[in-house]
Amino acid sequence: MFTENLADALALIGIVIVVASLLSGLIERSGLPQVGIFLILGALLGPVGLGLVTLTLDSPTLQVIATLALVLVLFSDAIAVDIGEVKRQHRTAFLVLGPGTLIPAAVIAVAGWYLLGLPAMESAILGAALASTDPVLLRNLLRRPSLPPTARVALRLESGMNDVVLLPIVVLGILVVRAGGAVDPMEFGRHAMGLFLLGPLFGAVIGFTAITLLEQVRARVGVRRDYESLYALGVAFTAFAAAETVGGSGFLAAFAAGLMVAVLDVELCDCFLDYGQATAEMFLLFTFVAFGAWLIWTGLNVADMRTLLFAFIALAARTAVLLPVLYKAGIGPRDRRLIAWFGPRGLSSLLLILLPVFAGMPGSLRLFEITCLVVLLSVFLHGAAIAAFLRKDAGPGAALETTPTPPAKVATAPAAKPVPERITIAEMRQLQEAGEPVVVADVRTGRSYNDSSLSAQGAVRLPPDDAVRQARQLGLDYHGTVVLYCA
Repeated sequence: MFTENLADALALIGIVIVVASLLSGLIERSGLPQVGIFLILGALLGPVGLGLVTLTLDSPTLQVIATLALVLVLFSDAIAVDIGEVKRQHRTAFLVLGPGTLIPAAVIAVAGWYLLGLPAMESAILGAALASTDPVLLRNLLRRPSLPPTARVALRLESGMNDVVLLPIVVLGILVVRAGGAVDPMEFGRHAMGLFLLGPLFGAVIGFTAITLLEQVRARVGVRRDYESLYALGVAFTAFAAAETVGGSGFLAAFAAGLMVAVLDVELCDCFLDYGQATAEMFLLFTFVAFGAWLIWTGLNVADMRTLLFAFIALAARTAVLLPVLYKAGIGPRDRRLIAWFGPRGLSSLLLILLPVFAGMPGSLRLFEITCLVVLLSVFLHGAAIAAFLRKDAGPGAALETTPTPPAKVATAPAAKPVPERITIAEMRQLQEAGEPVVVADVRTGRSYNDSSLSAQGAVRLPPDDAVRQARQLGLDYHGTVVLYCA
């Protein structure tokens, strides 16, 4: 059972939304690991606390929550991919998604086989799950403007796309284990085709069709921007369901649909990042609360010397691999250290390791508990490191951001002619000639800004997700007119 009744379920959802909203500013300023806070909240709501959440591994509710969460993780990561950025940083992308992902997975698998006595294929599944880095834990870090561009690109690409590299290992590994090592070639081929062909194909087709339909409706009658973000979520769930119906991988279909949106419709991407991502992130935090109620703490049951040594290797393998790989790629020391260290394990690892649990694979319970232990350690270690970086980045002047802007003085002169919401270039020039302080601000999203060769003459850059702080840093006149350029 998830909750005793509908009222408890609604109360739980309400608690998550209220707490997430009230703590959002504090978490962002302090750098506290948001995930850790929601795991503790889950423990307070679980069996040892208020008893609102009683999830178990065989609960159908858990399977629904985990499936939706993995779809949202894959789709959100794909739609956030900046294709132009990938092209510019293709070498870095290859390093972090190729050797930077697969070699640590192999190292972790060998450690699981040697230290924990796991069979080879179970070790491979565990290695793949624990090589996945978590985008949720990295979000506050990636939002920081001071994070070096190379490190930002590498961490965003890795946390956003390495799940797709590792998911086939988990799925095919489950097939081999369940067959006792003697897999029917026809069965294996059918699963491989569903993974590598049907899933991505259906996702791409649905993504393309959805964008074409949206463009037609947008051109004829228009679509509200906030509803476009909901439309994107609908595309993700439709792609998943369609691929699963024909025997393909719904997870890879959701990723392919998101990638198609990222390639073909920047406006829909930006709408999703403005509105839909907050909805998706709230659900992912809700998932952490569900895990924190009881399930993730089962990792402490296996915390002996061998398992702790394995967990240390699992957390250190990525850093040990990436430092020399990135050095050979000519990436600077600071960027190298940031990329190599900030690779937290979190929700992605838990969701991947739940796939063999839901499939009823023998030995999957132990794999889940080991993964829970590694994730708990990662939330503590990587969360503390990210918090330290964010506090250092904020510096002694960080408190100034919380100081409210003083209200404008009441004008004693006759009121000026109101400035319209939309302003022409001629009207802007009239204001300037009249001596009005006018600032032209380029408020396009990072993706639109980087992919365009056009810019407004003399415009200052105000990213929409950090406009207030940037305006204060630039010292813009509080009483002036700001003309927003977003074409």
